[in-house]
Amino acid sequence: MKVLLVANVLPPKDLSGAGEQVLQLAWGLRQAGCEVDILGRDRCGPKVSKPAFPWRARSAVRRVVREWRPDVVQVHESDGGLVIRDLARLDRASRPLLVALQQVSYVRERHAVRPLVDHDLGARVVARPVRSERLFRALRTPLHIALGRLTARRSDVRLAPSRATAREIEDDYGVEDVRVVPNVTGAPLDTRGGESSPAAGRDEPVGGEPYVLAVGRLRIRKGMEILLQAMAQARESGHRPRLVVAGDGERREALGMLCERLGLDACVHWAGRCSRAEASRLRRRATALIVPSTYEGMPLVVLEAMSDGVPVIASTVSGIPEVVVDGETGWLVPPERSAALAAALIEAMSDPEEARVRGEAGRQRLDQRFRPHHAVREWFEAVGSVGLPAPAVWENPSG
Repeated sequence: MKVLLVANVLPPKDLSGAGEQVLQLAWGLRQAGCEVDILGRDRCGPKVSKPAFPWRARSAVRRVVREWRPDVVQVHESDGGLVIRDLARLDRASRPLLVALQQVSYVRERHAVRPLVDHDLGARVVARPVRSERLFRALRTPLHIALGRLTARRSDVRLAPSRATAREIEDDYGVEDVRVVPNVTGAPLDTRGGESSPAAGRDEPVGGEPYVLAVGRLRIRKGMEILLQAMAQARESGHRPRLVVAGDGERREALGMLCERLGLDACVHWAGRCSRAEASRLRRRATALIVPSTYEGMPLVVLEAMSDGVPVIASTVSGIPEVVVDGETGWLVPPERSAALAAALIEAMSDPEEARVRGEAGRQRLDQRFRPHHAVREWFEAVGSVGLPAPAVWENPSG
């Protein structure tokens, strides 16, 4: 079976969880006997930008389809909407099977650009979108929603990384039968690229003491203001949690000002935009990974922490509860509730042995459900549902 995967963002050039999933799935499909080609921006012409990719990819994909004749063309995210539309116009008997794997619903992504409310502080608004976020909501998300709807409606097979996201795509894009192919980790890939900030890795974070780690782009749906409020409450109760933040983004300045107002400068280390190698080093030394988001798909950082035996403290949003088991592999808390987050933070930092036990349980859960062969098994079942058989060499490792 020949499979063409089309993606706008790919490591190592792009530090992207969605892009890494393309590589994880490609590796798994190759292990199962498929021929796999990956088409990214570099195949669409010199210096093609991310915004231009949905248009520039069309001719590049048509050329590969004409010359290589893949059995399956799979696009990732809404960026492949025009590719799917073009290929769907071809004669059904001769065109490839069209598959779309969408990590999020951009309808929900748009709704997530809103004031952040801390329900444990009397429903106080603790953050508002900055100008770049407001522009993203007003100008870019309508295009992503239109392309996402086109992608979902014109594909033969629709995929999502979690049941929650599958339901969102069905409801928001007006389609049925979105199947789940989970995000995974574990393939031996070289995705180390990306530039570290000048400060990253040159000193010991927060004095070398135990810390919790937050990783990702600093935007409002990541809930970082709720986390800083939780840090302040933990310190007021006599505890001294430490936090390392690996990431940068439009909210960095506002978060720094809030950190100063809350008196947290001494216990928060801003590592900046880290390479994957640096983020991995920080993660392996952390007591827990903390994900206080208000919206996600199925975050790769959660899977990576579980792979390293690091427990996860996370919001009960989107696909996270399908991965993290509260009380077993980590701590789940309601979103936008700083007191609940502070309680989980205190418990994880106060009982390192319990954190270790939950981290090890997370590693075992990952091995049982979220390795590349698990994604490949679900992928073959999805394409098989429309009549495309798995290659003869495929053997399901899970039996």
